Amino acid sequence: MWIFGWKGPSGFSASSTAEEVTQGIDGSALTAIVTGASSGIGVETTRVLALRGVHVVMAVRNADAGQNVKESILKEIPSAKIDVMDLDLSSMASVRKFASQYQSSNLPLNLLINNAGVMASPFMLSQDKIELQFATNHLGHFLLTDLLLETMKRTARESDIEGRIVNVSSEGHRIAYSEGIRFDKINDESGYYTWYAYGQSKLANILHAKELARRLKEEGVEITANSLHPGAIISTNLMRHHGLINTVGQMLGKYFLKNIPQGAATTCYVALNPQVKGVSGEYFLDSNIGNPSAKAKDADLAKKLWDFSCTLTNPK
Repeated sequence: MWIFGWKGPSGFSASSTAEEVTQGIDGSALTAIVTGASSGIGVETTRVLALRGVHVVMAVRNADAGQNVKESILKEIPSAKIDVMDLDLSSMASVRKFASQYQSSNLPLNLLINNAGVMASPFMLSQDKIELQFATNHLGHFLLTDLLLETMKRTARESDIEGRIVNVSSEGHRIAYSEGIRFDKINDESGYYTWYAYGQSKLANILHAKELARRLKEEGVEITANSLHPGAIISTNLMRHHGLINTVGQMLGKYFLKNIPQGAATTCYVALNPQVKGVSGEYFLDSNIGNPSAKAKDADLAKKLWDFSCTLTNPK
């Protein structure tokens, strides 16, 4: 049980659950994509969105796991509208295939929840020869968002409902490399530190949302973009590369960490709660607006990352 229950301006706190922050909300007019929807907070995010009537498309790397989650949710919520689609964010080809298939489905898109991620993995390169944490946590989501943005714009115009893009980041963004984003050393194995690389990718999530929010506002589009920290959460598979730490975390977590319903709360709050209408470019934690690091608020760094990401996702 989470020991801190102090409420912020939203009326919610670290102990609030995803169901609590979406209580009474009717999402039946909405369609959402949730990446990484087959494990951890992705499952709870999917369940609670479906509980509120949202049509959820689970974007998952393991289709069998995704189907199992879908069936489990349908047993609890027979009226749930859930689809499962394959997506491997570490592969740009997979991201492009997913986006193409989604566009071909003619489904609208109101909510894009960029939730999937890996944490503090050993040095590895993605299929596109880019450091795995940066490729999966940031670049795959950057490309996915870019490819689906026109669908979101069209949906916002036709439905007259605000679209929302939600990047799941982490307080871990504060422990990135000293320069923030190592543009010239993304694939430098000799200078690779697992936690700094994780922090770099999570910093990129915030900067992506910040620059995207600026562009959408400049364009006058009714779509917001925000980032968030879900909280230190017990019982997810993010720490699978750190067995001892994971074991200790499971033992002590009930005293110091959020459970999964609490961990999914801020994601669901930012995605659905009417308090967030029109709010864009912000960083949330515990279902309230938070204060990220100075680097995360650096508009020039955000613009440089945007250009860098465009270059990596559209090589000549």
